[in-house]
Amino acid sequence: MSVRPYRDIMRRKSRQIRVGSVPVGGDAPITVQSMTNTLTSDARATIAQVKRLEDAGADIVRVSCPDEGSTKALKSIVAAARVPIVADIHFHYKRAIEAAQAGVACLRINPGNIGSQERVREVVRAAKDHGCSMRIGVNAGSLERDLLEQYGEPCPEAMVESAHRHMRILEDNDFFEFKVSVKASDVFLAVAAYQQLADTCDYPLHLGITEAGGMIPGTVKSSIGMGMLLWSGIGDTIRVSLSAEPEEEIRVGFDLLKSLGLRHRGVNIVSCPSCARQGFDVIRTVSVLEDRLKHIATPMSLSIIGCVVNGPGEARETDIGFTGGGAGAGMIYLNGKPVYKLENVALVDHVVELCEKKAAEIEASRNSAGQQTAAE
Repeated sequence: MSVRPYRDIMRRKSRQIRVGSVPVGGDAPITVQSMTNTLTSDARATIAQVKRLEDAGADIVRVSCPDEGSTKALKSIVAAARVPIVADIHFHYKRAIEAAQAGVACLRINPGNIGSQERVREVVRAAKDHGCSMRIGVNAGSLERDLLEQYGEPCPEAMVESAHRHMRILEDNDFFEFKVSVKASDVFLAVAAYQQLADTCDYPLHLGITEAGGMIPGTVKSSIGMGMLLWSGIGDTIRVSLSAEPEEEIRVGFDLLKSLGLRHRGVNIVSCPSCARQGFDVIRTVSVLEDRLKHIATPMSLSIIGCVVNGPGEARETDIGFTGGGAGAGMIYLNGKPVYKLENVALVDHVVELCEKKAAEIEASRNSAGQQTAAE
């Protein structure tokens, strides 16, 4: 009897689409996205927020387009962005056409909510003409009235049926470049809906637990719901919905993927919760390091452990490590081996320097390997 390796996540096979230059689905990496909360009509403020999201590592950024002022600002927003821009459209088919004409990479839209078949055809034509993909976004809080009457309440079956209705509309118009989401604020409802949808279509799936809450409860709910789905191989792009700054959604998203071994970006800090044995202030040190190291995108691991009970063992498994040893100093580990003692007061600056040096070495090695491959 063959046993599946406990770390082996077998991703669901889906077709692949493109959101601008970014592939979604198939064997492409799972992408992380967020959404701006500025007035889209304020192009300057929106561009500034998009750039902060890019710096945080966003693969895709969505902006809401509730009015004509928003779509008029899109052209300059798209031109300034380094990542694909998705236009979030509800009800107004003209906003979708204007967004496609402005150069967005994707339209988030429910075809059944924008009016007649002719209007749908106009939107599809605009998407095709301008190279836009689409996302069908079903939400438990806005299901069609007849489905609520039929099922009595939002449930997985109603959400999946809604998704298939919208999918058929696009398919009937010979359009297949789309992904689908079935979001809910209830973790069990969202997970069950995604599981059912994954079994009934091969389109890429956009995961999210919508209206998840503030930073801590939202992170917990999103991690439970999306974690279950991702571990079972479901999901091609994710958005962590938090009542927090959009950049935090990106950081939580990457931490979620890193914890499952699905994406590796930045410094993965392994740290203890601290106790009376700690040789230095672990909690404050880790908080400062998280902030000081967030500019590093190169994947690497760092252990910050307060004492020698678990410190040496954790340090053996990380690229860089510091283990508290008492008497105002601890041990620095490099590539799993103890190298030298360091005074606690110098810990933060020295570890930041080591991480930056490690990142430079990794990038130099990658560039050298790339040049050698090109030469061959």
